[in-house]
Amino acid sequence: MEAGPAPEARPLMDEQTFLDNFSHLNCPRKTYLCYEVELLVGENSIPLDEYKDFLHNEGADMGLERRHAELIFLDRMASWNLDTELRYRVTCFISWSPCADCADELVKFLRANGHIYLRIFAARIYERFPGYEEGLRALNAAGAEVAMMTFQGQHGTHEGWGGQARPW
Repeated sequence: MEAGPAPEARPLMDEQTFLDNFSHLNCPRKTYLCYEVELLVGENSIPLDEYKDFLHNEGADMGLERRHAELIFLDRMASWNLDTELRYRVTCFISWSPCADCADELVKFLRANGHIYLRIFAARIYERFPGYEEGLRALNAAGAEVAMMTFQGQHGTHEGWGGQARPW
């Protein structure tokens, strides 16, 4: 099965939006999810820049039905029709960790898509509702790498998204 057409490249997140939403000093109401996809070939990985973008949750303030960023991302990934004969690594940088319900949907996705390896780096833990700990454990048990964003490397800077090397 061939991969579907790649989405058109979009402008990347501006530095201020990144800092406002991924800084540990702020408590934003939106959840931003930045993602990048790599094709895994043996021990090597090939960045697929056409699958590098960001999105955020949708809410009533936008005149839309409420949807968490993770669910929007799963819909977007499904539209790519990634070749099931190839292996991919999808890395997400998210301003809030997945809630229990989103973690459950991500687990279902991983079980149905064994050709995709998922890494999630969260800026902060979403602990508003009970069950988030179990959800994060289930994600890990399903093969996802789940960790907090750090100050080291591109995982804690805007640099990885086209900006300057300024840590959050």
